Amino acid sequence: MTYRHLLSNRKLNAGKIYDIAVPNGAMRALDETDLHILELLAEDARRPFSDISAEVGLSAPAVSDRIDRLREEGIIRRFTVDLDQSTLSGGTPVLVRLTVRPEFVDEVRDALRAADPVQHLFVAADGEVTAHARLDGSSVRAQLDDLVDLSRVRDYEVSLVESAEWTPTVNGTGFALECAECGNTVTSEGESARIGGSLYHFCCSSCLGRFEDRYDRLEAGANDD
Repeated sequence: MTYRHLLSNRKLNAGKIYDIAVPNGAMRALDETDLHILELLAEDARRPFSDISAEVGLSAPAVSDRIDRLREEGIIRRFTVDLDQSTLSGGTPVLVRLTVRPEFVDEVRDALRAADPVQHLFVAADGEVTAHARLDGSSVRAQLDDLVDLSRVRDYEVSLVESAEWTPTVNGTGFALECAECGNTVTSEGESARIGGSLYHFCCSSCLGRFEDRYDRLEAGANDD
C-alpha cells in the first residue's frame, strides 16, 4: 500500500523562513548540483553554506543563490527540526489507522492535519487514513472523537509505537511539478508566478494566462459582492 505524506512536525520550525516575491519567469531545470544540495539539507538543514560549497564545488554565495531559487520555486518549503520524541514527556506515541467512509476522506484528513497531537499524516490510495500521534492515557476513543467525527469512520485500529524514524531522501529523484491550470507536468519550459500571495507553477504561458484571467474574474466578482 502506497502512502502520500501530508504533514511532518509542522509546528517545529528551526528558523524564520522569509516570503520572497517571485516575478513571472521561466522554470529552471534541476541539475545534479541542486539534487546534491537537497540531499545535504535533508541530512542537516542547519548545515553551513561553507560546508555545502565544499561538497558541491561551488562558492558559498553560489550555494546561497541556489537555495534561494529552490525556495522561490516551492521545492524547499521550510526548514524544520528533527526531535527525538522518546526524550520528551507528554502523551503515548500511537499509530491510528482509520477506515473512512469515501465521501468523508477529505474532511477527516483536514481535521487530523489541524490537530495538535498529530505529528505525521498519510492518506492511502484506497482512502485509508493513518496518523502518527501522541495521546494521553485516557480513553483513546474519546480522544479520537475530539479530533474527528467518528460517524465518518467505518472502523479504526490503534497500535502503540515502540520507535519511529523519519528520514526524507532525494536519492536520484527528479521533481515533477504539476501545472496549476491543466495538471500536466511542468518542465524547464514552464513558468512560475506568485498570484494572490501564493506561488503557482505552469507548463506554459497559455496556462498561466488562463489561470490569471480566471483569478481576476473571481476576485472582481468577490469585490462586487
